[in-house]
Amino acid sequence: MRKFLVEDWVVTLLSIPILLLCCFACYLPEGGPKVPSTLLTPSAWRHIGFLFAFALAVLYLGNRLLARPTKGLLWSFTAIFAVSILAQVVANAPFIKKFGFEAVFFSVIFGLIIRNVFHIPEWLKPAIQGEFFIKIGVVCLGATILFRDFVISGAAGIIQACIVVTSVWLFGYWLSRRMNVEERATMTLSSGVTICGVSACIASGGVAKVREKHLSYIISVVLIIAVPMIYVMPLLAEWIVPLLTDNPAMQNEIMGAWIGGTIDTTSGVAAASEMINDVANRTAMIVKATQNVLIGIVAFCIATYLASKEEDGKFRRPSLSLIWEKFPKFIFGFILASLVFSLLQSNHIFPDWDTNRLAETSAAKNFSTLFFSLAFVCIGMDTRLKDIVSKDNRNILYAFVGTQLFNIIVTLIVAWLIFGIVKPSLGW
Repeated sequence: MRKFLVEDWVVTLLSIPILLLCCFACYLPEGGPKVPSTLLTPSAWRHIGFLFAFALAVLYLGNRLLARPTKGLLWSFTAIFAVSILAQVVANAPFIKKFGFEAVFFSVIFGLIIRNVFHIPEWLKPAIQGEFFIKIGVVCLGATILFRDFVISGAAGIIQACIVVTSVWLFGYWLSRRMNVEERATMTLSSGVTICGVSACIASGGVAKVREKHLSYIISVVLIIAVPMIYVMPLLAEWIVPLLTDNPAMQNEIMGAWIGGTIDTTSGVAAASEMINDVANRTAMIVKATQNVLIGIVAFCIATYLASKEEDGKFRRPSLSLIWEKFPKFIFGFILASLVFSLLQSNHIFPDWDTNRLAETSAAKNFSTLFFSLAFVCIGMDTRLKDIVSKDNRNILYAFVGTQLFNIIVTLIVAWLIFGIVKPSLGW
């Protein structure tokens, strides 16, 4: 029994009641608890009160199961929770939201300010458990990844997603290693560029056990670079794509597929593709959703690779026992959550099974965002600013930009071939 009282297993166990609550989101008031966009209504504070009590209970129970001290946990968590709520409210502000910045970005910023401008007092330290919060957030994230998003895109979207993710990920890995970026940071960077930005960074970084200062820096780069791309990509699409085909229907699909495959945030994809038209927007969101489904596959491959690698850099032939021994168990929770929620949706168990946005997955997304925000407040509080501007991080920036430029070129070529030539020829 003692071997199961480790963080990965405890996190997976504690995620079960959270996901069960999400399964009944349709029957809960307002679709379940969520962080409000304003703090000026009684309803907003009811939501915040519930989330506070729920998250505190999860942290307290987790510490008890892991034999960690619980003294001082209440006041420490209250402060961290308050900062995370502030970050999420700021991210939900209409002016900020249109730029695609996510809550974790502001969580890191606020945590950095507290760490580097003020002193971290002893009473604040007990709840600074970034890795614990990240793992719970990753398991909850799994419930938002539905297989129907992979299937609904059809053969064209699936083929593009597989080609782009594979080629860009490998290029990003090669370029980053050539620039002496640490291997685990390289895997996180490559996943963030190729799949879905922040969520992919957190999931792959959790598997790779990347250093927290690298993870926070990569996520900041993802979000900062996504902002100009929201405005640049539609302009590039409307300029370049008409040079490839004079068919308006094909142009719209190619532009949507190009935007959906290059901008790293889902909100950014939506904002950029809406600037073109509804057809481009629909294609872009389908392509993006298809790539998002690949998070689990990429995380599994990273975990298997690292499980077979010895500390001296040599490899052992992977076996089931070896993979089971070293595989991060919370990723099994992520995959299982995705599988269960996909089966419940496809078998019409969820009352809103045929809608584009399920209340159940929306609730799971709200919980994952909450725990990710808590995690990155903690990461910010553990990070010194001089680590952010180090030479190592500058190499990460250059590798990210180089990989993103490669992504833009390759995705355009693949989108043109798939949606402009193959799909019309085969009548898909």
